[in-house]
Amino acid sequence: MKRLNISSGAPWESIVGYSRAVRVGPHVHVSGTTAVNGEGALVSADDPYGQTVYILSKIEKALHEAGAELKDVVRTRIYVTDVTDWDEVGRAHGEVFGQIRPAATLVEVSSLLEPEMLVEIEVDAFCGEVTL
Repeated sequence: MKRLNISSGAPWESIVGYSRAVRVGPHVHVSGTTAVNGEGALVSADDPYGQTVYILSKIEKALHEAGAELKDVVRTRIYVTDVTDWDEVGRAHGEVFGQIRPAATLVEVSSLLEPEMLVEIEVDAFCGEVTL
């Protein structure tokens, strides 16, 4: 099967050695995604709901570049630095995935890359086999 690596263009992808997303056959895996915009600035500081909304829009863009859609997502993994934010993060997740209902995990972690980052999300999708 062919492999398609999707890049966000971030300079740290080549330094760390990862891709924003990878598609192999019908499987798409989107890397952990935070609320950092194209200029490297954090979006919605101190707002877990706002960060989650922004993250999910970035994930949707990566999925589209890989030939997939949000409806193809079968699993989400959500990392939060404060588990009491679960309701705000869950509300944003539910607004996107309420009808899709992928398998989901939400866990608290001690920190993310930057202290202002409150949420990180990764997803796996399964879409029909297409020729890349």
